[in-house]
Formats: sequence, C-alpha cells, structure tokens
Amino acid sequence: MLLALSLKDFVIVDELNLNFQTGLTVITGETGAGKSITLDALGLLLGDKADFSQVRTGQKEAHLSALFDIADLPHLQAALTEQGLLNNDDAELSIRRIIDAKGKSRSFINGQAATLAQLRDIGETLVDIHGQNVHQSLNKEPTQRYLLDAYAGSLSLAQDVKQAYTLWQAACKQLQDALQQGEQLQLERERLQWQLQDLAQHQLSEHEWDELNQSHDSLAHAADILEAAQWVAEAIDENDSVQHRLYQCHQRLSALAAHEPRFQESLALLAAVEAELAEVASSMRDVSADVDINPDELANQAERLQTLNSLARKYRIEPEALPEKEQQLQAALDQLERSSDTEALEAEAQVAEQAYLELAKKLTATRKQAANQLGRDTSDRMQGLAMEGAKFAVELLPSAAGMHGLEHIQFLVAANKGGDLRPMAKVASGGELSRISLALQVVTSRLTSVPTLVFDEVDSGIGGRVAEVVGKTLRELGQRYQVLAITHLPQVAAFGNQHWQVSKQDMGSETLSHLHELTELARTEEIARMLGGETITPTTLQHAEEMLLQAATH
Repeated sequence: MLLALSLKDFVIVDELNLNFQTGLTVITGETGAGKSITLDALGLLLGDKADFSQVRTGQKEAHLSALFDIADLPHLQAALTEQGLLNNDDAELSIRRIIDAKGKSRSFINGQAATLAQLRDIGETLVDIHGQNVHQSLNKEPTQRYLLDAYAGSLSLAQDVKQAYTLWQAACKQLQDALQQGEQLQLERERLQWQLQDLAQHQLSEHEWDELNQSHDSLAHAADILEAAQWVAEAIDENDSVQHRLYQCHQRLSALAAHEPRFQESLALLAAVEAELAEVASSMRDVSADVDINPDELANQAERLQTLNSLARKYRIEPEALPEKEQQLQAALDQLERSSDTEALEAEAQVAEQAYLELAKKLTATRKQAANQLGRDTSDRMQGLAMEGAKFAVELLPSAAGMHGLEHIQFLVAANKGGDLRPMAKVASGGELSRISLALQVVTSRLTSVPTLVFDEVDSGIGGRVAEVVGKTLRELGQRYQVLAITHLPQVAAFGNQHWQVSKQDMGSETLSHLHELTELARTEEIARMLGGETITPTTLQHAEEMLLQAATH
C-alpha cells in the first residue's frame, strides 16, 4: 500500500509531504484548488508521460517520490529482487522521479535508475487509478470489452487472438499479392536466375580472391625469390661463409675459456646464433625447392584475376564480395519462389485462419460465461447504490472475424424496475453512469491484488441519498483495500477514515496549493463548508456533525 507521497515544485505545490493510512482517505477542497494534483503525481511516479508544464513556474526541476509497503506482494518482491532493485529482506519500495523545465525526466527505483516501462510494470501491481472521466468511457466498446476480459481473466487470451488475427491477415495479404503480381514476380524471378547463372558459371569460392592474389604475386616474383633464397643459403653455410666464420670464432674462444671466464657467455651467444643461422639456411633451401617458375600458370592466374575484376565491376562490388553476392541472389530467389507459390501460400493462410478461429472461439466461450456472472454481480451491487430494480447485462453480438474476436461487446442497462435492457449509452444519465461505474469497479476490484485504489470524482452527477450510498460503498471497499477518493460531495467525504483538505493560497507573485490532514474539528468545518458554502453557520455545523456521526455508525 501507499505509505508516503512527497512533492516539491510540482505544478502549484512548493513542498508537500503526506503520510497515508489504511481504509478510506478522502481529499476535498474548492474547485481549482488542486485536488487532482496527488492523482497526477501518482500517475507520473507510475510511468505517465512527463510535461514541462508540471514544473512549478520559475523552478528548474520538480521532484516527486512515493514510498510503498509491498510486504503483501510476494510476486512483486521476487521480480524486483531478480532485477537487483530490492534486497531479499526489504518490504518497502521507493519510487522517485525528477522532471526538468524542458519536460525531460529521470526515474529511480530504490535509488537505482529505472525506465518508464519499469515504472509502468510496477505501477500495475501497486495502484489502480479510476479517473473522473472513467464512467464516460463505459459507453465505448473498447472499455466494455476490456472490463469483460479482465473480469473473465482472459486478457492474455484476447492478446493471443489479436496476434493470431494479425498473422492470418498477413498470410492472406501475401497470398493476394502473389495472385495480383504474378507477371511482375515472374520477371523478377528471371532476373535473379540470370544473375545467379552468370555468377555460378565462374565457380566462385570463398577467399579465392585473396589466395589468388597471393599466389599470383609469388609466381610473378618466382625468379627473384629463388635467386635470393639460394644466395642467402650459400652465404650461410658454404665455404668461407658466415657459419664457417662463426665456427672459427667458437674454436678460438673455447681454447682460452678456461683462462677467461667472460668467454663462456660469448660462447653461449655464438652457439645460439649458429643455431638460428642453421634454421635460416634450412628455410631458404625449402623455399628454393618449392619455388616453381611456371609462365603458363602465371598467365592463367592473371586471366582469372582479370575475370573476377570485370565481374565485380559489373555488379558494382569489390571482387572479394562476389561469393557473398551469389549467396544473396540465391536467398532472394528462394524467397521469391516461396512468395510466388500460391498453393503453399493458400495452405499457410488456411492454417493461420484455423489457429485464429480456435483461439477466438475459446475467447467467445470464456466471455459468454463471464458475461452472465458480471451481469448478475453488477446488478446486485447496483441495488445498494440507490438503483433498486435496475438491471445490468453484457451482450455479445456476433460479428465478422476481427482482431478482437468473433463478437462485439455491449453493456445493457434497465435503469428502472421492469424496464427493457437497452444500450447503456442511450438510457443512463450522468449520475447513473457514475453509480454503474462504481458498481463495476467494486465488482472487478475483488479480482485484483492491487492494494491501493484511487477514485477521482467518480461521484460526479449525483447527490443526496445516492451520494451517501456511494460514500458507504467506498468505505466498505476501504475495508479490503487502501482507497483514496477525491470528492466534492460532503455525503461521501463524511465516510472517510482519513480526511485531507486542499486549499489555494495567494502568495503575491504566485498561487500555491496546500494539502493537510484535518483534525476532528477542522473536518466538521470542512463538511459544513461543503454543505453550505464559505459562510459556516451553526445550522451547517450541526448538520455536518450529524453527517459525520451517522457515517461513523455505519
């Protein structure tokens, strides 16, 4: 759960440090005071895109940080430990983000640099945010489909269906292209075949160019090489040679070595030189034996070099790249053959279609089962939200195969007892949408392990007794989760276990937002303000006290 939130130079906040508790925490304040700043800050800490406007005017950076207790999230602990972001014995997670005046940001998890993707992955397990416009999105099919799949536990299956559909359509397009571009593909095939044959007739081999150049160079200088090798060999070991002179030196020093100890070192050096010279002489004899003065072979190699050079210029590549070019042409031809094999492509498309249909039908079955249960659970929850007799249902309308399956998802509502089920967008008012949204959120929240739920003015469009019921529902939800609710309704605020007030203060050159926890007396006054406006009267105070007392007894 969320333990603490700290903000510095963020939007219109100079510095803010908050400590959170379990249960329901409500945040209230005048319109425009900055009630949603905490929500925006949490979103940024959990991977939302940063913007330069989020830095307080005149400041270089905005600093945001949050501390979470993850003792009840062993899977997250294990994942963070594996990534080296958490020690084995730690049960607290800190997230920090710095945003500069250019909109660039840096993120840290437990003091280590982190990516936005990492923040988003972690955020999905820490906080579930329900924004103030969520209930409006309930009228849109993508939201309805997501909620149903989430309730059914089939989000992964839905993604598999989407991928299978993409593969199927790609296979169909490849087949269609092959059918429509038959003549063009044939011309390309002929071009590749001609080039491949042109190269193949020369029997190219890897490393031939380098080896041929080396061999040609040796043949071209064979006479010089032979002469040099023979001369060096003779100079070393023939009569009056270097080696003979060394032998004489060795004999003279040996005769006197017993009288001059320093001769011993020189004798050792002479022996080493003699040995090295012997190796050189042996090598020269080997060279002499291997050198072949062959004018015909030299001419053949020169002709081959010229052929390869001409071929390389023809294909605008270096001669040593000719074997690779041949391989590339063969690969391109093989690919073209596969691309133009309409029978094989048709078979592949059929296999892809079958794979998609199997997954889509499985998804349909899962959705049908979940739709009935979601309808019953949401209808039951709506009865407790001052919508007695109302019904909620999920309809699956068969459709052509698509990336989202074989059906359209549609939420149906009968707002009044005995009424016909109709598309929710056509029959639900703003207040009813808010309550249906809350009912769905309560129902689906039972399936989540996310410890913290945030509700941003989901009570908009309602009031009176209905607002009281909503507040009671949020408090009930707070018994299982840590719940943060931003509200403008006193009936909802009265049910909070913890109450924070947001206020704006004119500092002359700028306006700052402040957030502080209310004492019992201050809370009564805030409820009275929400009831009667800025002027607090004994009547509104009494009403506020009664409202708080009544909420406490529920």
